[in-house]
Amino acid sequence: MFKKNKTQTDITDFLDEEDEVFENDEKAKMKSLEKGVYVVPLKDVVLFPKVVSPLFISRENSIATLEEAIKRKAKVVFVAQKDKSVVFPLSKDLFRVGVVANVLQFMKLPDGAVKVLVEGESIVNVTKYSALKGPFIRADVSPIEDIEEYDQKEKDFLIDSVVRSFSKLSKSRPEITEDSINSISSIKEDSLFINAVMLHLNLSIKDKQAILEQKNNVDRMEKLLMFLEREIYLQDIDVKIKDRVKSQIDKNQKEFYLNEQIKAIQKELGADEDEIDEYEKTLVGLKLDEHLEKNVKKEIHKLRKIPPMSAESTVVRNYLDWIFSLPWKKKSDLKNSLKEAKEILDREHYSLDKIKDRILEHLAVQNRTGKVKGNILCFVGPPGVGKTSLGKVIAEATGRDFARVALGGVKDESEIRGHRRTYIGAMPGRIIQSMKRAGSRNPLMLLDEIDKMGNDYRGDPSSALLEVLDPEQNNTFHDHYLDMDYDLSDVMFITTANSYDIPHALRDRMEIINLSGYTEDEKLNIVKNHLLPKKLADNGLKDSEFVMGDKAIRSIIRYYTREAGVRNLAREIDNIMRKVVKELDSYVASNIGDMFCPTFVEITEHNLDKYLGVKKFSYKSKEDDDLIGVVNGLAWTSVGGDMLSIEAISMAGKGNCILTGKLGDVMKESIQAAYSYVKANAKSLGLDEKKFEKMDVHVHVPEGATPKDGPSAGITMFTAIVSLLTGKAVKSDVAMTGEITLRGRVLPIGGLKEKLLAALRGGIKTVIIPKENEKDLAEIPENVKRDLNIIPISSVGEISEVAF
Repeated sequence: MFKKNKTQTDITDFLDEEDEVFENDEKAKMKSLEKGVYVVPLKDVVLFPKVVSPLFISRENSIATLEEAIKRKAKVVFVAQKDKSVVFPLSKDLFRVGVVANVLQFMKLPDGAVKVLVEGESIVNVTKYSALKGPFIRADVSPIEDIEEYDQKEKDFLIDSVVRSFSKLSKSRPEITEDSINSISSIKEDSLFINAVMLHLNLSIKDKQAILEQKNNVDRMEKLLMFLEREIYLQDIDVKIKDRVKSQIDKNQKEFYLNEQIKAIQKELGADEDEIDEYEKTLVGLKLDEHLEKNVKKEIHKLRKIPPMSAESTVVRNYLDWIFSLPWKKKSDLKNSLKEAKEILDREHYSLDKIKDRILEHLAVQNRTGKVKGNILCFVGPPGVGKTSLGKVIAEATGRDFARVALGGVKDESEIRGHRRTYIGAMPGRIIQSMKRAGSRNPLMLLDEIDKMGNDYRGDPSSALLEVLDPEQNNTFHDHYLDMDYDLSDVMFITTANSYDIPHALRDRMEIINLSGYTEDEKLNIVKNHLLPKKLADNGLKDSEFVMGDKAIRSIIRYYTREAGVRNLAREIDNIMRKVVKELDSYVASNIGDMFCPTFVEITEHNLDKYLGVKKFSYKSKEDDDLIGVVNGLAWTSVGGDMLSIEAISMAGKGNCILTGKLGDVMKESIQAAYSYVKANAKSLGLDEKKFEKMDVHVHVPEGATPKDGPSAGITMFTAIVSLLTGKAVKSDVAMTGEITLRGRVLPIGGLKEKLLAALRGGIKTVIIPKENEKDLAEIPENVKRDLNIIPISSVGEISEVAF
């Protein structure tokens, strides 16, 4: 058995496992076969019949095959490889059509390779490769004879077409000379003609093989003509590309030259080219999205061309300064500990347990999902209950930067979306400005007083906020000044409002969380645990210099403030402390060395008037005596609950009902409904029906300068009218709230907690509420329910048992 070395392979390695014997189509089987013909694979050459070609052979297998064939005076078939990079080709790596050639010359070279001169004889079809001993590749082949099925005129026309195309190609190929064209035109032998043209084309082995495998020379010329036309087409494209590149290079050179001139001029004018270069460096560091970066580059390029002293230059610089000051990628590290968040909430805010639980639930979902998408919280409640401070605390608890946007009084849509740069003094909207102040792309943004926005001819800012607060849209928030999209999807939005008077579409995007007013006990704890330490630090007082007991604090709450929150309470404590500081410093300055110099001031309920003046409010605002036609009503206002004294008197008249007290339409209708019910049910109420024909009823709600509206005073009006007409006095320690229908049913009302707190402040003992509001008592503080006798009713017939 022949032994292989590094460059030799056995014939068994040459054959494919699944294709040891390759058979061509049925026609090939019927032709005469020549068995055992020697085969030499060619790497980058396709031989053609009747063409003499020099070949360089370096593979030992191929050299041994050639030597053996010369020795035996046998034929050699030269077959092209499909891929010239294959060192030891298998049968699948060779084309199935080759050329039998005569070896005219065989010469060994110093490097071990050989140079042979061969002349193509005929085209053959390889039917199978034979596995023989030794290093030789041999095959069974069948000849392929040209099928002369063509017209001579067609052939002549093809030759002329090839020559014309070849001549056309020469215009872009300097190496094809006129002599070459004339020489090719004079060739009469078809194979030589085809081969001569091919030598000047950049054809691949696959293309050359495709020409070889055609059934006759006319088809080969057609194939050659197709490749010629392709070459001309590619050559034309190449010329066009080169022309474009050249013109672009010329343009770039021109721009470079002009830019250099502009730089020189700007330098003379005092322009800072380093600043523009700094813009470009900063832009690279921002790592913006491709389309954003393209827009910013355009602005920088514009800045280079604008004279530095022009107004437009200032506009572009301001724009770029805004772009580079925004946090496009920077994020703050968020805290994920719910325990820490709860500790911060408890430390900064007393009570509000339900609100805190809802906030912690919100944060827990964000921690679990890693996203801020979800309901946007809206804190609704009277002033001073801690809505804004809650936002700051949530930011601290989550590790987010805090940004507050005041929306009170905003009427222009551009305040939200920004002004276009065509306007003088244009700048981004408040959302983008707040992002700059926050310094990160994931802050907590508090939209304060969202119910105080208005609208006019400049647009509706609440509509612009729809995009900001919609998690499905705010990842592409478009600010008119930036004129590009900014991603707000990582921002945690929280809004605040004093009332529910929020546009429906905007309200629909938020989850309303109601913050009711504080009870007296809650205010006492807030003062002791939060306000006093803060105010002592603000006024520079030490704990040992100021003492205020619980009774003094309660007196301030009762007689000097009347509010749902603690803002005025904090203000009054501040007033006291300022006077204490002045008192201590004045005494020390005028009594230096006095051993009896006081070191602290104690505030009690007895000396409050010294620091705060006379009492502003009466703690017991109810009437001292039971009166006819006078009933205590309860109302909800934007600053908490309030108690109203409803008065009714009768006079000679024609059965009219007179209404005063700056009442709204809804309240007027409520009084009219109560009056109509009384007239319609006079007999069952023990009234004389004829009385109404000779009497007018006047219903008045005191504090006439204050607007009042709403249906919840219905049963109060009913009680006042019945008391007036029956002559029965109403208990002064009873208050009530509820809407009345024409059938005497009592309908539910809102703001129950605020109304009960107002009743408690006013010294009321019994409160009548609608039956359907009984479920809301679960959210009322225990001390309020303990101090008040709360009676739910479903119809006005139940009032007399309690009120008279």
